[in-house]
Amino acid sequence: MILTLVLGSLSGIFFIVLAVMLSTDNPMIFFNIPGLILVAGGCFAALFAGYPGKEIKAALRAVKTLGHPDHLNDVQQIDELVQFARDYSRNDVRKIEARLHQHINPFLAMGMQMIIAKLPVADVAGTLAWRIKRLKAREQAEARIFHALSSYAPAFGMVGTLLGLVNMMLVLDAKNLDLMGGHLAIALVTTFYGLLLSNLFFKPIATKLERRTEKRLLHMSLILEGLTLIGLGRSPAFIRESLYSFVTHYDDELGARHSTKHTGHSDSESAHATLP
Repeated sequence: MILTLVLGSLSGIFFIVLAVMLSTDNPMIFFNIPGLILVAGGCFAALFAGYPGKEIKAALRAVKTLGHPDHLNDVQQIDELVQFARDYSRNDVRKIEARLHQHINPFLAMGMQMIIAKLPVADVAGTLAWRIKRLKAREQAEARIFHALSSYAPAFGMVGTLLGLVNMMLVLDAKNLDLMGGHLAIALVTTFYGLLLSNLFFKPIATKLERRTEKRLLHMSLILEGLTLIGLGRSPAFIRESLYSFVTHYDDELGARHSTKHTGHSDSESAHATLP
């Protein structure tokens, strides 16, 4: 996920630099350190003024996790849930507990422990749904940090533009035309920096975080669906087909708008989990 972000940002910078090189004999006019300091510094100053430091640190850590490989595999997760269903149907609690000590999804482990403890299915589903809702709120807050930066950057670009224009008016009033070009450069380049940071860095990062959250929520909902069916005592074969149907319906809703083959189970047989 981080690879496409880096490639997209680098390709954007390349094409912008290429356009600058082809459009002017002096590309250095687009490099203005005071303007860059104003936009970047203003963005992060506003961010720290508006958000707690803990949330900002969490957002920065979330960006680092985009570089980690994604181990969420729906097919593998379905197989694991079906195996738990087989053991549960045989009342082999010892084997289930042994599997729970292995390196598996902690969300799945917690739900399965509640099921073998014979807690009501409604309580299990409610607890897991609350955890899904909590993860959704936390990760959406991380994405909002970068959405905020994407709105701050053009705003501080306009601040730099106004600052440059005011200084330019003072130069004109003093009839010192030699300094007019420098102030005009700051006035225009800061807007350029603000739009560049917003659309090439901050918005793409926010989009990546939102897509990651969506995938994680759907994966957790798949687990919730499987655990609910296990708690209701459904057969392993029925659980497998229902979970494959769950994944297929999601693909159909977000993919092509053509009619596709669906499994023959009625909706009334499956207690599909609903995202909060």
